[in-house]
Amino acid sequence: MTGCRAHASDGPQLLEGFEMRLKLFLAAASLLAMSACTTPNGGETGAVTVKIIGLNDFHGNLEAGKLNVEAPGAVGASVRVPAGGAAYLASAVDRLRAENPNNAVVSAGDMIGASPLVSALFLDEPTIAAMNLIRIDYNALGNHEFDKGRSELLRMQNGGCEKHTPRQPCRVDADFAGASFPFLSANTLTETGAPLVQSYGIKTFGSGARAVKVAFIGLTLKEAPSLVTPAGVAGLTFADEADTANALIPQLKAEGADAIVVLIHQGAYTKVPFNDKSCGGLSGDILPILDRLDPAVDVVISGHTHVAYVCDYGKVNKDRPFLLTSAGYGGTIMTDLDLTIDPRTGRVIAKKADNIIVQGEPFSNARGDYPVSDLYPHFSSRQDVASLVARYSAAAAPVAAERVGRLTAPATKAETEWGEQVLGNLIADAQLAATRAPEAGGAEIAFMNAGGVRADLVPAADGTITYGQVFAVQPFGNTLMVKSFTGRQIRAILEQQFDSGTNTADHPNFLNPSASLHYAYDLSRPAGQRILDVTVNGKPLEHERVYRVAMSNFLASGGDNFTAFREGTNQVGGAQDLDALVAYLSRSQPIVPPKTDRVAKR
Repeated sequence: MTGCRAHASDGPQLLEGFEMRLKLFLAAASLLAMSACTTPNGGETGAVTVKIIGLNDFHGNLEAGKLNVEAPGAVGASVRVPAGGAAYLASAVDRLRAENPNNAVVSAGDMIGASPLVSALFLDEPTIAAMNLIRIDYNALGNHEFDKGRSELLRMQNGGCEKHTPRQPCRVDADFAGASFPFLSANTLTETGAPLVQSYGIKTFGSGARAVKVAFIGLTLKEAPSLVTPAGVAGLTFADEADTANALIPQLKAEGADAIVVLIHQGAYTKVPFNDKSCGGLSGDILPILDRLDPAVDVVISGHTHVAYVCDYGKVNKDRPFLLTSAGYGGTIMTDLDLTIDPRTGRVIAKKADNIIVQGEPFSNARGDYPVSDLYPHFSSRQDVASLVARYSAAAAPVAAERVGRLTAPATKAETEWGEQVLGNLIADAQLAATRAPEAGGAEIAFMNAGGVRADLVPAADGTITYGQVFAVQPFGNTLMVKSFTGRQIRAILEQQFDSGTNTADHPNFLNPSASLHYAYDLSRPAGQRILDVTVNGKPLEHERVYRVAMSNFLASGGDNFTAFREGTNQVGGAQDLDALVAYLSRSQPIVPPKTDRVAKR
């Protein structure tokens, strides 16, 4: 597709110095624009170009020096580019805004939730404050916006200091104002059938005869109830994404929308770099949604998978020529998307997007050094946002620096080919230790869901692990539960790793067992017969015997499609999962990370 504005090419720019590249870029843009339609925002055709800056899955990553992006290097090899940080993101957004006064900054969900300590310790209030300073226009609700329940989600939107969680709100700023931008979700419905938050927004660009309108529909993935604590979405219904969007199209057109953008918290996977336009290896749960979406939609800005991509979906399905984008994770990338609209016809005549790394400051950690790369643009830190982050970082620092214990080696969340995680196993052991005593529930087995392990535990040179590191691993504040299950029910739970909702044999969702439980599985066998050779404390699992099993309240209420956990009886509540892990790591002797020998793939 071509348009009235030039853009960077798909690969990295290799001219010396970013400023020179920027000057050449803008000069080329100007020449191309004049040759096509005189100016980017009008001229002979009267076309108006609207710039949309897309974000997703920020997850409260306020601080710089934490994240990096793997990107193509100068001679074929990849480079790791230091990226992210709210202050750098603010400057990056400002730079794009300066190119075109007709702009909107939008997010496709998970702006908050599963956040680092500096945000999560304060109930994500600083993230909302930072996004207010960045001047976000709309944020579609993702699943993590529901982590702390409906009431706390609405507090994030509306402000106030009412307490809905164990943590105290308004600890740093006495008057939390809430988001100055609307939360959107057309398919999140309350008990009355009405949307929980605003369904869509329409923004007008230009004026008079050259005014154009762009509509933004917010959609939450319909699987959200299986991804958060069910109590957090009690009473809410998540309708089909495509059906919901399609039903809104006539209304949006009647309100004068010239272009329609869907902000959906669902996503895809690819096998190509972050700004490769080939759509190579595109897969994922969003594809069936796209294949049913009304072709009147022009752009789909997506998220959830934490993978960055730009894809003309018309290459995949010629009847659905959407521009599909995602900006990855944590504010490390932003999508620069231009829609050129003819106000006379109300049609989009060109669209183009590029993913841009939000490269900020260099940093080093236990995994290596991440210097600034001259192959990619570099952004400065915006002072007002940096000051906000510094204030909350200072408030969190004493807690984050507290020494918890020692590890003899790193414990990572990477999954083996048979589905175990070293860190997931360690957490399961910690949860069993916290619930084994009769007064704590008398657990014999514990399970940890792989998706709940959010960061690696990499000790310092002397083996030290801090509270901040442990918090990054388990930021949700879940409560441990112990329930009674028969051996037959435990087998059914294990079978649901491969056969329950989105948990399938092709895309298993593994549980990490405590050291007390071992089993094997064989995916060539029929559903319901894949689990083999289960033992508990070295003895074969007895189908009729009752066992006491520990898990988080997330799993206990059926999270991650493990509905069989709901069938347990004689429930006993316990400590927070974070506290259990801290206690386990605080033992006098350094902890040796467990082996991944509890599961066997046949």
